[in-house]
Amino acid sequence: MDLYKVMLVDDEPEVIEAVIRKMDWEGLGFEVIGYAQNGEEALEIAEGNVPDVVMTDIKMPFMDGLTLSKKLKESYDGIKVIIFSGFDEFEYAREAIKLEVEEYILKPIKLEELTEIFRRMKEALDRERNEKLNLHMLKEYYQKSLPMMQDQFYIGLLEGRIDKEQIDSFRKNYQIELEAPFYTVAVIRFQMAAEAAGTMEKELMQFSMKRLADENLESLYQFKSFLYFEQIVYITMLSDKFQVKEYTDLMDRICKTANRILKMNAAAGIGCVCESLDALCDSYTGAKNAVFYGEGRGSNQAVYIDYIQPQSSATTDWSDKEISSIIREIRVGDKESLGIKIEEFIVHLKEAQMPVPQFKITLMELVTEMYKMTCAYPVDATEIFGDDMDVYRIVNHFTTMEDLKQWLLESCLKLRKSASRERSNSAKILVDKAVAYLEENYSDSELSVEKLCGVLNVSAAYFCTIFKKETGKTFLNYLTDLRMEKAIRLLEETEEKSYVISEMVGYAEPNYFSYVFKKKYGMAPSKYRKTRME
Repeated sequence: MDLYKVMLVDDEPEVIEAVIRKMDWEGLGFEVIGYAQNGEEALEIAEGNVPDVVMTDIKMPFMDGLTLSKKLKESYDGIKVIIFSGFDEFEYAREAIKLEVEEYILKPIKLEELTEIFRRMKEALDRERNEKLNLHMLKEYYQKSLPMMQDQFYIGLLEGRIDKEQIDSFRKNYQIELEAPFYTVAVIRFQMAAEAAGTMEKELMQFSMKRLADENLESLYQFKSFLYFEQIVYITMLSDKFQVKEYTDLMDRICKTANRILKMNAAAGIGCVCESLDALCDSYTGAKNAVFYGEGRGSNQAVYIDYIQPQSSATTDWSDKEISSIIREIRVGDKESLGIKIEEFIVHLKEAQMPVPQFKITLMELVTEMYKMTCAYPVDATEIFGDDMDVYRIVNHFTTMEDLKQWLLESCLKLRKSASRERSNSAKILVDKAVAYLEENYSDSELSVEKLCGVLNVSAAYFCTIFKKETGKTFLNYLTDLRMEKAIRLLEETEEKSYVISEMVGYAEPNYFSYVFKKKYGMAPSKYRKTRME
């Protein structure tokens, strides 16, 4: 049985010992994971091991129980707080209610009363856990998530990421009706015509274009449509493979209608007809190539891939996989394996004997994927491609396959080196900025991880993870060690009083400074200075 975690906080150790000793924690479903003598120490413990319940005294040095409760409630969702106090004062109780503290009890604490309180805590924690696992709620969430999951299934089919054996299982689980003798994939790309530029927002453009196409298709075909990478994708069911000609003609009329009514330049590409869902990735590849080809010839038309790719030509279904392999080698491979992949890519290009437009389309796809990678890391694209970022001009620049191979190899190696550098540097740069900020602001008594993350514009959870990984310390431990180092130097090099040094190193409360100093070095600041002078 999983036990809920409890932390006890009281400046009287004998009270903590008595509570730990007398309670049947395991029998109640709890375990004590730690205890602290003040609120500051409790927060430090909670950072490393978040408790489910915190039981705290209200009157303590450095940080009282109400302040501790406020900080815990702000930082940890669902944490339960029990406050016990020797003061039967209305203001304390009112503040506790305001903070949504679960229990407020008076000393002396009776064993029976505390046992009953933790029974209630256990019931509340169980109830919250069960609600999260509630089957009805999960089913509702599942139904609401179905459209998104269905779109992800379609994308998985198009990208060839779903095994043939898994397709039926996904269809059943995601309630997808996609039964037909034949299928084809169509891709529509569009942009506002020059005379209408700036008159419609991007999201509204997508919605308008998709609605226009859906309305023209729905009376004649069964299909699934969705937005993917700023294009509209259609998986359309056909009754026979010859129906694709009529389908292409209809898509052509849709593109021309979009230009006339919506003032959009639209191009549609229709992929090859296939007989199974696991072959949709081939049709999608063809649709992308066809739409590129159509855009090259001018917008407002639809192109069927077979019209530009003779049946006698070698198929190019390898190109997407090889492009993905090259990008993968840039990301995680070594120089040798990357060189081999580029060599294989060039060999296949030579052997395919594809039409020139399709050849250029394949190259544009690779260059586009490389450019997208510079944006993702980020890497300065001009380091890779130079000042000319026009994909068409880059592709048309080469006159021989050898020139192309040499350019690809050099560019991919540059991209690999830059991406690798960015991956390793990003975390270190962030931590270096944090350390520099702490060096300059350790004297700020209000300094906290939340304040620092606000300056760095990162989430506290992400920051704490990489900060500990880079420095080997938690944020609080690092800040405490830094402040103590500064305090040591001031004690050794100046004659300032301890209370002045306390403020100089970021402790508003001199007594707490002395407490932390003694905890770390085994003696009070004044005694440390005295021993150094002897």
